[in-house]
Amino acid sequence: MKKTFWKSDWFAGLVISLLFLFAGGTAILQSLERKAYDLGVEASSRNPGDKIAIIAIDDQSIANIGRWPWSREVHAKMIDLLAGAHAKVIGNTVFFIEPQIDPGLSYINKLAEVVANAPEISALPQSAELNSILKDAQANLNTDATLAASIKAADSVVIAMPFVVGEPRGNPDKPLPDYVLKNGLSKIIDKVGAEESGLLPLPTINALSPVAIIGESAAAIGHLNANPDVDGAIRSEPLVLAYYDQFYPSLSLQIAAKYLNLKDTDIQVKLGEGIKLGKLNIATDGFLQMNTFFYANHDGHTAFPIDSFYDVISGKIPVEKYKDKIVLIGATAGGIGDSQVTPISSSMTPIETLAHSVASILNEDFFVAPSWAFWVEKTAWLLISLYLILLLPRLKAGMAAGITAALFALLVATHFYLMTQQALWLQLMIPATLLVVGHALLTTKRFLMTERGKEKSEADSAESNRNLALMFQSQGQLDMAFDRLRKCPMEESVMDALYSLALDFERKRQFNKAENVFAYMAEYNPKYKDLEQRLSRSRAMAETVILGGTGGGRTNTSILQDGSVEKPMLGRYQIEKELGKGAMGVVYLGKDPKIGRVVAIKTMALAEEFEPDELEEVKERFFREAETAGRLNHPNIVTMYDAGEEHDLAFIAMEFLKGKDLAPYTKPDNLLPLLKVMDIVAKTADALDYAHTQNVVHRDIKPANIMYELETSSVKVTDFGIARITDSSKTKTGMVLGTPSYMSPEQLAGKKVDGRSDLFSLGVMLYQMATGQLPFKGDSMAALMYKIANEPHESVKTLNPELPQCLSDIIDKMLDKDMDKRYPRGAEIAAEIRQCMNEAG
Repeated sequence: MKKTFWKSDWFAGLVISLLFLFAGGTAILQSLERKAYDLGVEASSRNPGDKIAIIAIDDQSIANIGRWPWSREVHAKMIDLLAGAHAKVIGNTVFFIEPQIDPGLSYINKLAEVVANAPEISALPQSAELNSILKDAQANLNTDATLAASIKAADSVVIAMPFVVGEPRGNPDKPLPDYVLKNGLSKIIDKVGAEESGLLPLPTINALSPVAIIGESAAAIGHLNANPDVDGAIRSEPLVLAYYDQFYPSLSLQIAAKYLNLKDTDIQVKLGEGIKLGKLNIATDGFLQMNTFFYANHDGHTAFPIDSFYDVISGKIPVEKYKDKIVLIGATAGGIGDSQVTPISSSMTPIETLAHSVASILNEDFFVAPSWAFWVEKTAWLLISLYLILLLPRLKAGMAAGITAALFALLVATHFYLMTQQALWLQLMIPATLLVVGHALLTTKRFLMTERGKEKSEADSAESNRNLALMFQSQGQLDMAFDRLRKCPMEESVMDALYSLALDFERKRQFNKAENVFAYMAEYNPKYKDLEQRLSRSRAMAETVILGGTGGGRTNTSILQDGSVEKPMLGRYQIEKELGKGAMGVVYLGKDPKIGRVVAIKTMALAEEFEPDELEEVKERFFREAETAGRLNHPNIVTMYDAGEEHDLAFIAMEFLKGKDLAPYTKPDNLLPLLKVMDIVAKTADALDYAHTQNVVHRDIKPANIMYELETSSVKVTDFGIARITDSSKTKTGMVLGTPSYMSPEQLAGKKVDGRSDLFSLGVMLYQMATGQLPFKGDSMAALMYKIANEPHESVKTLNPELPQCLSDIIDKMLDKDMDKRYPRGAEIAAEIRQCMNEAG
């Protein structure tokens, strides 16, 4: 049943579904979602408009103007040209974060200072001309001032500055300059609620401000920070960054605001939702990142016109074309800036990405992951999981493939429809991948476990299997011969071989196996030869026992002429049937014919199990068990009636118990009521107290050695098989016997033990039957032994708070590692448990 459970298709479907649920956040599956997102973006079509133009600092411009970085008077000249052409907004992505000082300017400044402080020079007729030349030189060589003047005159230039992303741990080293602070956003909605839920913009720890003279001249300053996705691609734009307790807009947002004649105060931030720019509503994710709409190229032309910086500044392209437009200036030349991977390009320059972001804002084109997307995605996962678990295993291959293909097409179509028509992004590729992978794995599993099994069965020809069976039979490997014959199609020749095999099983007195062969034959032809008689006799023989070993020992079992079986005798006991395997050997149900007493007989074929040089020692130990148990007479200890040796079998006859051991009642889902558990342990403690007064230590107290009859609440301690009389003449130390999980620390250490060791083991049993767990566990024998010897057990109140405190106290004392601190006698335990039962009543 368990084997079928683990191999079932529905269980495999459940495992696959759970793996996908927990692996949904992994880079592989998230990258798959992003790839589907990119395909959705490529399939979407929107008009970017004609508001935006790009002036590229390309390779041609660097070749003609000079190597990068250029003098800032070059940038000033471009700004002057664009301002003169009445460009609406000029967005420059070049970072002006360090002053640009011409080496000759310092000398001119020193020369001007000397002239100003020398009266004899001022008295010369040429002094006025000299001062004029010096002032012109200072003005021409101070390129920062030249650029600042052009920016201020244009009054439409928005410049960029980078922030350093990171989680602040304290306060900033110094405040940002005033010309940066004035760009901070002040209209923040639901800040407290967002902070509680963790929905805040990306945090930063530092900012690289523009040179003061340039920053003060700019119409606005915006951050230019990208936030790559899990696969390194750029799909979203962080419209706002958090700098400690301040919020700063992106360059794209500032450019859009300037184009709409709006100020920073007109930018309203709704934390966790989006941004309101004038009358424009920009939907974002919870961290104020906009899923940018990337506009596709058309007819071989880029979505936004791109002109060379050199062509514009040299007059090759008339600047009048930029009237009333947003002009973005940025690098496209190799070696200046890194290209970016976007949904529509594997190598897009940052200035182009900026153009798409600005257009997305102005056109209100962006992809939105709605608040209800999470529940739709999880519902899709659940439906696909139910299909794999409940429906797919019941479908034929063709129908299953059709339904899977239809479901996959539905998920993919829904994804593309929502993206292209509704600009909504739902992550449906994880359920789609679960569908495909789950279908493939389950189909493969079905093929491997059924189709291949059939192919292999067909490949094993009847002839080869029959020949192998005959070979195994000739070698005495009868079980393997039977396995081979069962693979052969049933026919007369196979029946003959099976009959011969069954007779061999009988010769070896393995009547239960002979019965199996005859029963197998009867399914095909019950009238074959004397099969009915053989089957009946084998069944009768299987229900009894053939005493003695297979090595030639005499048997007192015989088959009568009518085919019936005369049951064997052992000593004065008649053997009825086998009950099971005990610690010392086989246990049989027997009967004393003289007085009609039913007994359990424990046997051991000592001559077969041990070498001759060990035999005497083993026999001595076997009869010591009988001697030990025979001295005990207590209502809660199994009664021993007789012991003896006949032929090659030693045996002990003992009381036959109707109940069963306590092992099944230690499982968490099958625990006995607490009062019954306490009653069982109290009676066991009474039995152990009596045994200890007789100088007998059990050494292996555990649930499997306590017999319990549920109807009568009878408790019997069994198997004193490893008990040893603690008389000094018969006791040796240094030997570890028993079951490790229940052993006391001193028993593990190989020390001489007394009754307190049994009481420790009884405490372990009480703990387990009350909680369903062992007090000490370990991944290995060494780890288990270490915990028993050194680590305290977990309180039973922790595992089950409803257990009475008095029981917890009793268990703690029974499991004390110091044997001197435990109960000295079982009678004390029994008394305290019964008192606790009255209190818990």
